Parts: sequence; structure tokens; C-alpha cells
Amino acid sequence: MQRLSLRQRVLALATIAAMSALTLSQAHAHRAWLLPSGTIYSGQQPWVSVDAAISNDIFYYEHNAAALDNLVVIGPDGQPLQAENQAKGRYRSVFDVKLDKPGTYRLALVNDGMIASFKVGNETKRLRGSAESLAKEIPADATELRVSQNANRVETFVTRGNPSTDALKPTGRGIELVPVTHPNDLVEGETATFRFLDNGKPAAGYAATVILAGLRYRSELGEIRMDTDANGEIKVKWPAAGMYWVNVAPARPPRAEGGPGAGAPGAGGPGMAGGAPSGPAGTLAEPVRRSNYSLTLEVLPK
Repeated sequence: MQRLSLRQRVLALATIAAMSALTLSQAHAHRAWLLPSGTIYSGQQPWVSVDAAISNDIFYYEHNAAALDNLVVIGPDGQPLQAENQAKGRYRSVFDVKLDKPGTYRLALVNDGMIASFKVGNETKRLRGSAESLAKEIPADATELRVSQNANRVETFVTRGNPSTDALKPTGRGIELVPVTHPNDLVEGETATFRFLDNGKPAAGYAATVILAGLRYRSELGEIRMDTDANGEIKVKWPAAGMYWVNVAPARPPRAEGGPGAGAPGAGGPGMAGGAPSGPAGTLAEPVRRSNYSLTLEVLPK
């Protein structure tokens, strides 16, 4: 077999990266994710370090750092913890969590608020906040008012010692994972069952996407697509070990290219924390609801 020169290998990798970028730009908007330094730990009081970013490629820094303003850390006892060493760079944010108790920790970026778009004269304005704050800030003479309520969650789970479930208890707001198969008990070749709730009810008929890391070095997306069943559940048989990105959002009917609401499911595209309201108009009393959920999982080899 003919051996490729260094230049030929570089060109081949560049071609694969370009093809991947083209595929992604055609199929998806930017994705938000958390990437922990590990998901399963043992020993005395270890630490986990986490990257937070928004990108096209899965787990590759090339777009924006994720804001940590709405970072939530829940310990194995179900109580909130404080993340340490938080910092925001150009392409990624970072934080550390001390795993001082055995069990499972939930690490999440939670965005739950309202966005209003309206006109004052010929000028378009946008505001974010609660229903109460927007009611005070939106002028009485505003026109073309559109209001959406965005409930978006980006999270991962980390376990020290044996897995536990207190940190996985749902809050009843937005799309959430409830344990059937524990998210830190995943093995290559085995099938996991995940159940999702939206505002405490089964997220039935939602669109789910599962993608293995490493898009930058392969020409095909290789995603697994499915819909949740009547119980809000999906079953995934893991084709390989590695880190996976999972996204769940309400299914949207296909729309004409460039038409109202065209684009990926969810607010601002998969895994994003929302954007300006578009599509159907909503009011402060009855906003258009948008929800999205993204999860990072590690699947271990057999």
C-alpha cells in the first residue's frame, strides 16, 4: 500500500474537516455543550474540570464560550453546590467542582426566561426578563409584539463511587432527564433507556439526536435520530465507546427554506439558549413556549 506523504495527510484531514463543516452548516445551527474531564471517579475527594462552549463540531472550540451566569451544580444529596475557578475565555468557559461526597452530581446551564421583540415606531427592540419585568419595560405604544418563554438546559452528570439518583430529581421546569438507565452507567454495545419530561409531563413525540464526538475528523455526521415514545422515552444502543452529545427538542414540522420559523428544532437551534422570538406571536399572558435539552454522556468500552 502506498504511504501518504505528510502533505497528503494534511490535505486529507483538511478535506474531511471542510466536508464535515459543510454538512454541519447545512443541517444544524451551533450547539451548546458541557465537557467534563471525566464522568466516573474514585478515590478521596477528586475534582472534575468542565469546559463549556458553543460550536459547530461536537466538543471542539471554534465559535463562542458559553456563559456561566446560569450554572447550576447539584450534589449527591440533592443540594446546590458552588462551582469553583470559573473563567470565561474566547472560545470556552471553564469551572471546577470538588466531588467531596460519594454519588452522582448534576452540572447544568439552565436558561429559563422570556424574550420579547416589538417595535416602537420603525425601530425594532428586544428585551429579556421575567413577565413582571417585561410588563414594566415594554412601552404602551409598542407594536408587533412577540413574546417567547425559553426553557433550555445543557447538562452532564459526574459520579464519584457508586451512582445515585437524588441529583437527577426533576424540577418540573423545561425538558429534563429522569433516570431509567443511569447516565453514568453506559457501556459500548449495550442499550440504554432514557425518559424525558417537559414541565413534569412525558415529552412524547419529541425529536432526539445522538452524536458521537470526533466530527472534525470524519466526513459523515453519523448521528442517530429518533422520536421519543408516548412515555417520553428513547432507547439507544451504543455503537462505540466515547463521549456523546444528546439533544431533545419538540418536533417541528418541516418548513419551506427561508420561511417563518425555518431552521432546527428548539430555540436558536439545537442546544442553544434561545434567540429572538420568531414564528407565531405570543403575549406576556400567553407566550410562545420554546424548550431544548442537551446532554453530554460518556460510554465506556466493553
